[in-house]
Amino acid sequence: MRRIQSACIIQTMHFLLKEDLEHGYAVRAVEEEVKKYKEHLEGNHSKYKILSEEKQTDGSVILEIKKQYNSSPVGNYLD
Repeated sequence: MRRIQSACIIQTMHFLLKEDLEHGYAVRAVEEEVKKYKEHLEGNHSKYKILSEEKQTDGSVILEIKKQYNSSPVGNYLD
């Protein structure tokens, strides 16, 4: 028999600019999307740790995050 004692997942997400929008507006839209994603994590009471958040020269954002996998315990992964 086996049981998961702890689990996390690492994701790298690239929040891209929408090509059909004016550049300044597209950059603001990406910033808002990243903000809403973080609020969603908080709202779901997900355990997570942002490993890096890098704004690219074009205004897009790359977010690397380690977060709880399903409802499994996270152990010391987020320490």
